Amino acid sequence: MRSVIFLAAAGAASLLTNVALAADLPVSPPPQYYAPPPVEDFGGWYLRGDIGMTTTSAKLHNALYDTLPAGTVFNQFGHGFDGGMSYGVGVGYQFNSWLRADVTGEYRSKVSFTGSDFLTYPAGGGSLTDGYNGGYKSWVALANIYADLGTWWCLTPFVGVGVGAAHLQTTGISDVGFTSAGLQSSYFADGASTTNLAWAIHAGVAYKVTNNFTVELAYRYLDMGKAVHGQGHFYDGTPTGISTFQFRDMTSQDVRLGVRWTCCDVPAPPPPPLITKG
Repeated sequence: MRSVIFLAAAGAASLLTNVALAADLPVSPPPQYYAPPPVEDFGGWYLRGDIGMTTTSAKLHNALYDTLPAGTVFNQFGHGFDGGMSYGVGVGYQFNSWLRADVTGEYRSKVSFTGSDFLTYPAGGGSLTDGYNGGYKSWVALANIYADLGTWWCLTPFVGVGVGAAHLQTTGISDVGFTSAGLQSSYFADGASTTNLAWAIHAGVAYKVTNNFTVELAYRYLDMGKAVHGQGHFYDGTPTGISTFQFRDMTSQDVRLGVRWTCCDVPAPPPPPLITKG
């Protein structure tokens, strides 16, 4: 009995000693971890430059067409413009990772127009064939807004819209006509300028080369309104008043290569705070 009591007392003493030693050991702090990085939300000014290939479409309209006798058969053949080039610059602002806007101005090179009309008059009135040569050049200013649709492997597809003004300068138009009776008439109208409301739709993809430099490949549909011509006259110099020729519904489908350079470094977000597990 005495030995049992002794063993119990020894075990209790050993337990108390271990508890005391454990109390004297330093307590290790709980593990720390970083909070997840915040969603990137940044802004910054940028400069841009663009070069593009243009394809213009329009309807050549002569006000005299509206006075043709009833029953006249009227056809147009081969009406169209040559391809051209555009050169633009602009300044913009990136509001966050998906929204940006810019203001751009561009010069669009001169392109030539050719085409012909063929008219057959009713009641044996004969026929008339006209051949046309003309052209135009233009300047366009737009305010644009874009939505960036996410980034995969540094590629960011985007869409956008723009509105502004188009200043169109025609380069003159000639009209050489032949009747079925063998008569020839030659007419020329001087060039003239007009400024119209313009609007555009953009779609493309951007590649971020560095944090400050981005390259874009984009398609743009551009509506520029109508272009007019000036004083008309026959080739012998006889004036005929203001020309009745217009290019109506002028649109252009453009393929553009652009670059964007962020003017200032986008500030890096502060390091995330340390959070302790409680």
